[in-house]
Amino acid sequence: MSNFKKIFSVFVATLMLALASPAFAQNEKAIVDAAKAAGTVGEQADGYLGFVSGSVDGATTAAVNAINAGRADVYAQTAAKSGTTREAAGQATGAQLIARTPGGQFIKPLDGGWSRK
Repeated sequence: MSNFKKIFSVFVATLMLALASPAFAQNEKAIVDAAKAAGTVGEQADGYLGFVSGSVDGATTAAVNAINAGRADVYAQTAAKSGTTREAAGQATGAQLIARTPGGQFIKPLDGGWSRK
């Protein structure tokens, strides 16, 4: 199995456990989904959400920060289980998240700025 597939498969298993836990807040996901549709938040190639525009409300900022914190935990767990780095786990996931980002929403590659998909 390639290193990418190994990292991604461990990530998916860990993410599914995290999403199934009661701590996962559906409200945060709804807020971020709305911000993505509005073009103020986008997916980054490092596996984290980012702010496309400089001005967002407090609820959106809190939701993005909470989701990013959860992702960081999952990336750390994935890295520990697969023998890679948290950054590599995040980038492997970021590639998948960007690939699944609907047209019209914003994405940010590792070496570039924000662009509409």
